[in-house]
Amino acid sequence: MAAAALRAQLNAHIAGMYTECVVDEDMFEELREEGTAVEVSRLFINDAHEIIDDIHTLMSVRPPSISPSALGLWEQPQVDFDEVKALTQQLMRCTSSVGAQQVNLACMHFGNFNAIKYKEGCLVSLALVRNEFFIVRHELEVMIELEEQIAACGPNS
Repeated sequence: MAAAALRAQLNAHIAGMYTECVVDEDMFEELREEGTAVEVSRLFINDAHEIIDDIHTLMSVRPPSISPSALGLWEQPQVDFDEVKALTQQLMRCTSSVGAQQVNLACMHFGNFNAIKYKEGCLVSLALVRNEFFIVRHELEVMIELEEQIAACGPNS
C-alpha cells in the first residue's frame, strides 16, 4: 500500500481513537508532535500489562496446597491492599502517559474498592480495568503497525 494511503488510514484510525475516547486527544497529539507516540505507546503497553498482572496476582492469593483437614479451618490469606494501592497508583501514572482515560477511570473505580478492602469488588473492577486496557492496547498496536508500515515505505514516500 502506498505511504499516502497508509497515512490516511493512520490518521483515520487515530481520529477514531479520539472519538471513542481511547486516548485523550490533547495528550496524544502532543506525543505525536514530539515524535514519541510509538515509543510511549510501547512502554505503556508493556508496563501496564505487567502492573495489571501483578495486581491480579496479589488479588488472587490462594492458600497453600495443604489439605483443609490438616489446617482444621480453611483460612483465606490476606490481600496486601497497601501494595495493591501502590501498584494501582503506578498504573494510573502509566495510563496518563498516553491519555488512556477509560483505563484511568476504571483504575479509580478499582481504587475505591481497594480503599475499603473489599476483595470481591476489587476483582470485578479489576476485570473492567483489564478490559479497558485490552481495548487501548489493541488500538495502539494498530497505530504502531501502521506507523511501522509507513516507515518501511521510506522517507521519500
